[in-house]
Amino acid sequence: MNIKEVIVVEGKDDTVAIKRAVGADTIETNGSAISKDTLRRILHAQEKRGVIVFTDPDYPGRRIRAIIEEHVPHAKHAFLPKEKTIAKNGKGVGIEHASDADIRAALTAVYTPLTEVRAVEITLEDLIDAKLIAHPSAKARRTVLGETLNIGYTNGKQLHKRLHMFGITKQQFIQAVQALTQEDRRI
Repeated sequence: MNIKEVIVVEGKDDTVAIKRAVGADTIETNGSAISKDTLRRILHAQEKRGVIVFTDPDYPGRRIRAIIEEHVPHAKHAFLPKEKTIAKNGKGVGIEHASDADIRAALTAVYTPLTEVRAVEITLEDLIDAKLIAHPSAKARRTVLGETLNIGYTNGKQLHKRLHMFGITKQQFIQAVQALTQEDRRI
C-alpha cells in the first residue's frame, strides 16, 4: 500500500504501528495538547503532500481530531472502531493495538471533507427521528452509525457536522439507519 500523505497520529507507538502496517510517514501530536509548532507542521504537510488524521477512538483522540479539523479543514480522516484498538490485556485503547490489516483497511477507507458548499440533505429532524439525538439510546446508536458509515464516533452536536463534512448522502444515511434499526430488532 502506497500512501503519499503524512499520517497524523498521537504518539511514538502509533508511528511504529503505521510504519509496520503501511510504511508511511507520520507526525506525532504527543497528546491532546497540540502545540502551535505541531499544528504548523501539520498545515505544512497538508500543503506539500496532504495529511490523514488517524487518532485513537477515545476522548483525547476525538479532541485532537477536532483541533486539527479547525486548523487544517481539508485534512483527510481515517477511523477505526474502538473494539479494533483495544490492548490485548484489555487496558488501553489505541491505534498501536490495532492489527496491520485493520490499519490498512482504515487507511483504504479514508474520508476527504467536502470543499464545496452544498445544501445539507440530512436535517436535525432526521437525526431526532433516527433516535441519534435526544433519545436514551442515542449514544449507542451514534457509535454503531459511526462505525457503519466509517466516520468515527461523534457526540450529538458533532454528528450533523461530520455527516455534512464527509458528504454522507441522505440515501447513505437512510441505509445506515435502516441497518441500525434491523440490528436493534435482533437484540
